[in-house]
Amino acid sequence: MTQQTITNADQLARRAAALPRGVGQAHPVVAQRALNAEVWDVEGRRYIDFVAGIAVVNTGHNNPRVLAAVAEQMKDFTHTCFQVLAYDGYISLCERLNARMPGPGAKKSFLMNSGAEAVENAVKVARAATGRPGIIAFNGGFHGRTMFTLGLTGKVDPYKIGFGPFSGDVYHAPFPNPLHGLSTEDALAGVEALFKFDIEASRVAAFIVEPVQGEGGYLPAPAPFLRGLREIADRHGILIIADEIQSGVCRTGKFYGIEHSGIAPDIVTMAKGLGGGFPIAAVVGRAEVMDAAAPGGLGGTYGGNPLACAAALTVLDIVDDEQLCEKVQATGRVMLDKLDEIAAAHPDRVAEVRGLGAMLAIEFGNKDGAGHWAPDGALVKAIVAEARARGLLILSCGPYGNVIRLMPPLTIDAAALAEGLALLAASVDAAIAAAA
Repeated sequence: MTQQTITNADQLARRAAALPRGVGQAHPVVAQRALNAEVWDVEGRRYIDFVAGIAVVNTGHNNPRVLAAVAEQMKDFTHTCFQVLAYDGYISLCERLNARMPGPGAKKSFLMNSGAEAVENAVKVARAATGRPGIIAFNGGFHGRTMFTLGLTGKVDPYKIGFGPFSGDVYHAPFPNPLHGLSTEDALAGVEALFKFDIEASRVAAFIVEPVQGEGGYLPAPAPFLRGLREIADRHGILIIADEIQSGVCRTGKFYGIEHSGIAPDIVTMAKGLGGGFPIAAVVGRAEVMDAAAPGGLGGTYGGNPLACAAALTVLDIVDDEQLCEKVQATGRVMLDKLDEIAAAHPDRVAEVRGLGAMLAIEFGNKDGAGHWAPDGALVKAIVAEARARGLLILSCGPYGNVIRLMPPLTIDAAALAEGLALLAASVDAAIAAAA
């Protein structure tokens, strides 16, 4: 009897029958195994991975140190619920995260399961600490898919369609995007306009901002914008929540993306890269702010799972032992050089190359005679498909789907990085030629 061949198409047919259509999928590929920056599908096809589970496996797929730490923890216990029986891994992880948060004074933290949970709890802490209800987020920002975090998220399609109404006392201000005519001064003026027309500053608990917008197009927040936001916050007694869920754990070349600006937030949310592939999230903040919530007001059954804590502690070890932030800065320079080459080869189709560290983007469009750019999402869709066909996994982002975001594992080796970048350049060439 011959063994039945498993195909991506067969598995995806099962997926379509078993899952609701609202659970999207970027690539028609079913993973079989993965190692560092390489993935193999159920048909045995190899891919260079420039997605890393959306910046989750910063320390690479199946990092042997992470797996060994989790296996060792499994010998002792897998769950107690931290609020019932405490354990060292949770406490040690909080201590180490506290030590890394920028800014003076004592810090405290607690652990959750996902980025959305971290954001919701950060808002709870901010409201408890200030006694105020209002939260100001930014257009293009992404903070989660739960009902409350959807209200914070500043992108409608596809995240918010059909799910409203959303929670009140959430407001959105413009986020700087110089390419499309929105300066730092415009964005800060937009915040001041909210105080004049929508909510008085004395009712605002916190700003929540991504140091680099993820879904919004891999847009770094300009340092003058974040410094201006800090000044406004201090003037009105408002807290700043830095959403580092995608930009944290060395992704930008510093442990926290906001460190590039020189300002210190009051609260930080983390997830994704912290667990090395295991689900864990954290809320870290100034001790006096974090202590505002009453006992029992924070926590959850699975938050800070012992296995995930073991993984996260090992991720922090890898960050230090392998000087991961410094490595990312070198990796980012290699990536930027190649993206600049692609841009120079297609000056009328590449609008901008941008990003920090290994959190980089290339935006595509069509330039008119006046030098204005119109987004070209169709071209990016074609580039993503062409790259997959050649053996490279990438994702799009941005409100018009016209931005390719690159986020390889931070432990990617030089050969895989070079191979992936060459595949990207060839895919861009081929898609642009086909569109001509």
